[in-house]
Amino acid sequence: MKDCTKYNKILDALQELLESKDIHSISVSEIAQKAGIGKGSIYYYFPSKDAILDALVERNYEKPLETAKALAKQTDVSSFTRMAMLFQACRNSSAEFLKQGRAAVSDSTTPDNSHEKAYIHQKYLKHLIAQLKPALTEIIQQGISKGDIHFDYPAALAEIVLIVLAVKMDNTLVPSKPSEIENTIWGLISLLEKGTENPPGALNFLTLL
Repeated sequence: MKDCTKYNKILDALQELLESKDIHSISVSEIAQKAGIGKGSIYYYFPSKDAILDALVERNYEKPLETAKALAKQTDVSSFTRMAMLFQACRNSSAEFLKQGRAAVSDSTTPDNSHEKAYIHQKYLKHLIAQLKPALTEIIQQGISKGDIHFDYPAALAEIVLIVLAVKMDNTLVPSKPSEIENTIWGLISLLEKGTENPPGALNFLTLL
C-alpha cells in the first residue's frame, strides 16, 4: 500500500523546486533529495518526472474540479443549473491557477520562464478539460433524457463548451478585454440555445459566471 505522506512529500518537493528552477532543469534525484527520500522510492509512486508534474497540477486544482464532478450526481437539480455551477467551478479553477502562477513568477529567480509557464499552463488546461468533460457530458446526457436538451453528440458538445470556456476564462492563450470575453460567452450561450433547441434566455447562467 502506498504511503500518502511520501506521495505528498514528493509533490511538495517539486512545487518548492519550481519556485526557483524551471521544470526541465529539475532532476528526479533533486526531487528525491528535497523530499528526503531515496530516488528509487520516487519510481514506486511515479513512473517519471512528467507524471509527478501531472499529479501536482491535479492536486493544486482538485477542489473546484471535485465540486464539479459531484454536480453530475445531483439529478434533482436542473441540467441547466448544474451546467452553470460547473462553469463556475471552471472559472474558480482558472482563477486559482492564474493566482498561483503570478505568485510563482514574483518569487522566481529564473530571469525568463515564459517557456516554463507555457509548459505547465498546457498541463493545467489539458487536466481541466479532461476532468470536467465526463461530468458535463453526463449532465448533458441527463438533460437529453429528460427532453430539456436536444442534441445527438453530448460528449462532443461538452468538449467544445469546455475548450471555449477554458481558453476565454484563462485569458492568456488569446488575451482579450473583459467586454470581448463577455461577448464570446454570450455567443456561446446563443449557440447552445439554438443547438439544443431551447428558446433565447433558456440558458441564463451567465449571471453565475
